Amino acid sequence: MSRILIIDDEKAIRNSLREILEYEKYEVAEAPEGSKAIELIADQEFDLVLCDIKMPRMDGIEVLQKLTEIRTDIPVIMISGHGTIETAVDAIKKGAYDFISKPFDLNRLLISVRNALERTNLITQAKVLKKQVSKNLEMIGKSKAMDDIREMIDRIAPSDARVLITGSNGTGKELVAKWIHEKSYRTKGPFIAVNCAAIPAELIESELFGHEKGSFTSAIKQRIGKFEQAEGGTLFLDEIGDMSLQAQSKVLRALQENKIMRVGGEKDITVNVRVIAATNKDIRKEIEKNNFREDLYHRLSVIVIHIPALNERLEDIPLLADHFISQICQENGYPAKKFTKEALKELQKKQWTGNIRELRNVVERMVILCGQTITDKDVTKYI
Repeated sequence: MSRILIIDDEKAIRNSLREILEYEKYEVAEAPEGSKAIELIADQEFDLVLCDIKMPRMDGIEVLQKLTEIRTDIPVIMISGHGTIETAVDAIKKGAYDFISKPFDLNRLLISVRNALERTNLITQAKVLKKQVSKNLEMIGKSKAMDDIREMIDRIAPSDARVLITGSNGTGKELVAKWIHEKSYRTKGPFIAVNCAAIPAELIESELFGHEKGSFTSAIKQRIGKFEQAEGGTLFLDEIGDMSLQAQSKVLRALQENKIMRVGGEKDITVNVRVIAATNKDIRKEIEKNNFREDLYHRLSVIVIHIPALNERLEDIPLLADHFISQICQENGYPAKKFTKEALKELQKKQWTGNIRELRNVVERMVILCGQTITDKDVTKYI
């Protein structure tokens, strides 16, 4: 139930508003003057405030200004029997959600209240989603390798330097790229990921740079490529070692000149994008085989971050396993489950060829198939 605070020095007005709002199933609290209201807001949770402007000692505008210092997320609807357009504009400029004149138009009042509460709900949902995203971006591990990676991310994120992330499949290369983006000044811009290995060679250029209508048989309309979609943000080129040489040459030009040209296009388009690339291949060997351009490698590898395989940081396995079991139970609505110490030691004995991705799959399998406590015998059975 939404909680609403009414601030007005006239008891009759407070009673009238209380009756209206309680009839609409809202929970209502009252304050006869500004200082009392500030105390209540500091101590209690409210979803909306209705505040009179003309009050003794502390007027509504002062209350509004103090409220925005304490709680910036609570919408405030200002009310007044002496309202003018100038008063309303001043209140809105100082952070009020709306301004309503006395005597109240009941429909106008209730619509404003509903809209303000809906805004509060949306803000709350956005905060929850942000927390969930942050949880999904957690870098779990206490090994020296993980500490070194975190330190490297903190040092390079504020710059625009291009980064090449290396490591086996499933080690978390995209997670590192996302953290670099999150800690950079580009965090409000988009993070666009492209799996170069999953796109056919003949389509990779269109995917990255876009195409103009009619540039090839199936180009029935203009397409904006990933470079343009990532404008002002970060473009993550995953498995870049699988990109065709022709596409590599165009990526090289984009990095050199900060310009691209759509397939079938005739003009350059300036782009402002930070490029982070990743690969599970040894790029130097690919260069020797003439599968990868050396000049592109040097453009991409201003900073190189290598993520070790899971078998090289065994001390992180118990932390990862506990993290995954908690996450999977929560996501699927299962009762909380846990590993025994012996089970965690058994997990450390396995060769994790699929790295963290494989470990998570194994944990999910045991969450589904095992009881509340997962033992070393369960691990041996289902690994």
